[in-house]
Order: sequence, then structure tokens, then C-alpha cells
Amino acid sequence: MNILVIGAGSVGIGLAASALSQDAKLSIFARGKTADAIRKNGIKRTGLFAHYSFTPNEFEVYEDYGEIPKNAYDYIFITSKTTANEDISKKLNENREILKKNARIIIFQNGFGNDEPYLRYFSKKEVFSARVITGFTRPERHISEVTVYTEPILIGSLQGENPSELQEIADMITASGIKCELTDEVDKYLWAKMLYNCSLNPLGAILDVNYGNLTENEYTIDLMNKIIDEIFNVIKASGYSTLWNSPEEYKDIFYSKLVPDTYNHYSSTHQDIQRKIKTEIDSLTGKVIDLGEKNNIDVTTNKIIYNLIKAIESDFD
Repeated sequence: MNILVIGAGSVGIGLAASALSQDAKLSIFARGKTADAIRKNGIKRTGLFAHYSFTPNEFEVYEDYGEIPKNAYDYIFITSKTTANEDISKKLNENREILKKNARIIIFQNGFGNDEPYLRYFSKKEVFSARVITGFTRPERHISEVTVYTEPILIGSLQGENPSELQEIADMITASGIKCELTDEVDKYLWAKMLYNCSLNPLGAILDVNYGNLTENEYTIDLMNKIIDEIFNVIKASGYSTLWNSPEEYKDIFYSKLVPDTYNHYSSTHQDIQRKIKTEIDSLTGKVIDLGEKNNIDVTTNKIIYNLIKAIESDFD
């Protein structure tokens, strides 16, 4: 199979290494210093599970869509920051000739509703979403380190399409050492991740602390509880569902297992703030606010957290 990975961050490099480990033909779309680094050094996956290292001559690197060969790819993996989705979806539409006839787009990103920009140009049968709760970091531009693992990567459709044709992708990722499965309920799992990320990521970034520290302060606990309550109200009002029947049920597992299992982890939002780059807050808390306002749900706490992140980002311009 031929795979194009768009976005050479920690998840992108990690999945690229997974594909190469199973003899897939792989290309990476990257730019600037990242493209230079992987052209010079190749790519590596370290940390938990199997370690892999691949030389630059084992894959292709492109910085411009015009350089990419026609009729080349069975799968496009979207692993970029969600802030790039508008541009990527438009560019893929303008360069459709790089895709094979039955090519599929799989979105491996944080947040909810990231398929929407792609569905403007591609059919429901062509666009799938993945829930990635595995923690990846990038100690160097060409290295992906697996730091946290709690549950398998899950792939499915937010539009009710059958994901069975993607079994070879799930098998490939699993064979590389990171378990991956298909699901008909990816929306439930993405909302489960939204509950986790929206409660922890922006607050940890604002206060410059890890996940565990947030559960040791009565004021941050109160904020997280309010965030969780609001998100449950949004889920219900929007016609979605998740894995727990009530916010109280979720809070029990959140404080007893989910956070303790990732106690020392710093979120991707925190990493972005430290690097002074735009965060993915619009695909996380911003999506909660958007759905809340559409359904007349009070999302006051989420708005406060969102505005604080936006205030920090405003200094990056």
C-alpha cells in the first residue's frame, strides 16, 4: 500500500515509522526545518513498544503538492495540527490527481469534527477519523517518542460509514507495536477524548503544570468539574453520546484512573504554548463552545478557559 503522511509532528513521524516497519511505501509532506531534518537524518520511533529507525532513502519527502506523483496514494494520513485543516483540505482537492481512485483520508488529530473541512470536497465514503490517545512527543524533529499508552488507536467514521475496508491499516499499525482497532462508534470515543483533553490541556498550559498537578488543587478541581459538566450538557443537546451515562460517572474514572495513568504528562497545548505557536484550542474547547451556543447550553467555564488561551496566543503574533 502507498501512504502519504501530511504533517511530520510526533504523531506523523510515529505513524510513518509504523508504516515503514510493515513495508508500506511511504511519503511524508513536511516543510522547512522539519523537512530538512528528516531528509538528513531519516526518521525514528522510540519510547514505549518497538523502536524503529529508517534512513532517508527509504521514503520520500515533499514540500510542495506539485512535486507529488500522480495516482500514487491509497491512503492519506492527516497528522498535522488542526489549524492547518482548511489549507490541507483545499490543497488535496486542488491536487486530487495524486490520489488513487479509491483512496481514503484518515484524520489522526485532536479534537472533534475535524472531518468537516474535508467533507466540503470529498465524500463521506472517503473521509475517516481516528481516536489517538497514545502520547507522542518529539525530542528532535525527526524522532517520535511514544511516552504514554492507555488504549488502542481507534478508526471509524463520524458519518456512519462502514470502516471495515480500513482493516489493513489497523493491522499494519498493530503489527508495528501500537494496537489499533476499527469501531462503529468513533464519535463516542472522540467525545471521551474531548472530555479528557478539554478538562486538562488548556488548564495545564495556562498554569504550566502537568496533568497530575491539576488534581491536587481544590480550585483546579472545581474548574475541571465545571468543564466536564458543561461538556456533558453539550454532548446530550447535540445528539451525541459518549462512554459514560453521567458527568459523575466520568469524574469517578477521570480522577481514579485516567489522570493517575498519565500523571506526569504535559499536554500538546502546553508544548505549543512553550514553543510560542498557535494551539489547537479551536478544535477542542472551541468546538464545545460552538456546539453549546448552537444548542443554547451554558458553556461559561469553557469560554473563560478558551479566552485565556487566546489571550496567551495573541502575544505570539
